Amino acid sequence: MKLFITGGAGFIGSNFIRQILAPGRPHTVVNYDKLTYAGNLANLESVAKDARYRFVKGDICDAHAAEAAMSGCDAVVHFAAESHVDRSIYEPAAAIQTNVTGTFVLLQIAKKLALSKFVHVSTDEVYGDMAPGAFADENAPIHPSSPYSASKASSDLLVRSYVRTYNFPGVIIRASNNYGPYQFPEKFLPLLISNLLVDKPLPIYGDGKQERDWLHVEDHCRGIMAVLERGRIGEVYNIGGTDIVENIAMAKALLKAMGKPETLLTYVKDRPGHDRRYALDCKKIAAELDWQPQITLADGLRQTVDWYKTNTAWVAGVRGGEYRSYYHKYYENRDASLQAIAPKSPSGV
Repeated sequence: MKLFITGGAGFIGSNFIRQILAPGRPHTVVNYDKLTYAGNLANLESVAKDARYRFVKGDICDAHAAEAAMSGCDAVVHFAAESHVDRSIYEPAAAIQTNVTGTFVLLQIAKKLALSKFVHVSTDEVYGDMAPGAFADENAPIHPSSPYSASKASSDLLVRSYVRTYNFPGVIIRASNNYGPYQFPEKFLPLLISNLLVDKPLPIYGDGKQERDWLHVEDHCRGIMAVLERGRIGEVYNIGGTDIVENIAMAKALLKAMGKPETLLTYVKDRPGHDRRYALDCKKIAAELDWQPQITLADGLRQTVDWYKTNTAWVAGVRGGEYRSYYHKYYENRDASLQAIAPKSPSGV
């Protein structure tokens, strides 16, 4: 199978490409990526010269370029997205353009080219804030809370509409919080790990009691492969790690693992509309596709810390100009950032 993979230079996409191009795999890959701040071809150095791999730089909103790159492929795995909640809160236009319009463009092209499958990689955030102890299965209503999750919910609905209206071969994956190697350090775990490597404080939103379902990226990629190869057209599959932990507990576990003091914890103003709990019911993919996570949180966290310790050059390389500017604005100078988006009074003051 020749796969058209969008956003393959990002965190999850690059892990998926390395996994799918492991020795003995029969697939070939066209990696189509715009190379925004989170796209990094260094993530794919190990496969860059593989005859089964081809990189094309392009924007998923550019219909002409995307069609030229997709032609001759058999299936799509669509990762490309503006995926950071804070960025979507402060600058929502990019999330809407990429996640909604970009997905629409790809659907149109895949329909025209009559591809055999379109795997749309979405997020548990579309389900919105969950009650204490609750889990969302695939039939749970969607209640997105941020511009990011709303844009992903919108793209999910577009895929489902194409399945119903055009008999389109779409399948949706909704995954929980991924972690692992090559994750851009604006995300929670790599941000904390990379800060600890240089004894920098750990910024914790609000009280740190937000609960998240943690999934190692390699388990997620195995789940994507199962859906690609055996998932039913028109279905939604939740992929979660079943390890639901408060953010503050994760931070303290990292401090312990890296031998750092809890005095490095620092609490910053919470983000607007911050959901308290995400948790997925993953019985469907286990029953239908015989998938379940294989990497425990304890093992995965240890492996991830070791990877970041070993790959300090990669960390230094991605913590460049735009990242430093972003970090200062939204973590070190968070009060001013929140004031900039606060509603104005009727007088404009």
